[in-house]
Amino acid sequence: MAIAKEHEIHRRRFGRNAGVGLALLAFVVLVYGVTVAKMQSGDKMEAADHSPRISMTPAEPSE
Repeated sequence: MAIAKEHEIHRRRFGRNAGVGLALLAFVVLVYGVTVAKMQSGDKMEAADHSPRISMTPAEPSE
C-alpha cells in the first residue's frame, strides 16, 4: 500500500481549485485592462474625492 496514492477526491478538488484560480486570473486581467484603458485617457479623468473642482463649479454670469 503506497502512502502517496491519490484518491478521487483529490482530483476533484484540484479541478475546482484550478477553476477558481482561472476565474481569479480572469478577474485580475479584467481589472488591469480597465485600469490601463482609464489611464490612457487620464486628462479627462477626475476622482470623486468630494472636494470642489473648477470644472464642476458653475460659471459666474458676467455683467
